[in-house]
Amino acid sequence: MTNLGLARLIAQATPIVMLAGALVSQYLGGLYPCEMCHWQRWPHYAAVPVALLAILIRDGAIGRGLLLLAGLLIMASGAIGVFHAGVEYGWWEGITGCAMTANSGDFFQDIMATPVIACDRPQWTLAGISLAGFNAIFSFLAAITILWLTIRKPR
Repeated sequence: MTNLGLARLIAQATPIVMLAGALVSQYLGGLYPCEMCHWQRWPHYAAVPVALLAILIRDGAIGRGLLLLAGLLIMASGAIGVFHAGVEYGWWEGITGCAMTANSGDFFQDIMATPVIACDRPQWTLAGISLAGFNAIFSFLAAITILWLTIRKPR
């Protein structure tokens, strides 16, 4: 398999596998997404058709450009995952109302205004890594691989 063939495969498989994992954990595992979880899905949703176009338009600058775009979209999901994981680990505050950081002075009002699924509390972890953290790791690894394979000169 060529570098570009492998890049196409990774660019198509990564967002599909990541979205499938998110949807299975949501609908079969009962792990309902918060607002930032949805944000992480958006670039993967966009990467699926872009990667498909890269497969259909195999050669030339357009095909490579589509592969680079798919890699950047996957990387964007990873970057959102880093931000979300940082909110979960308390490294920084979230920018949405799905984290209990604001205090209006009325405790009951604060509780009622907070969504049921809080962005700052991971629902599941493995070895201390949340789903947002795993998305960041896998998305960055895939994106770097796609970008490297796409710009690398064939031997």
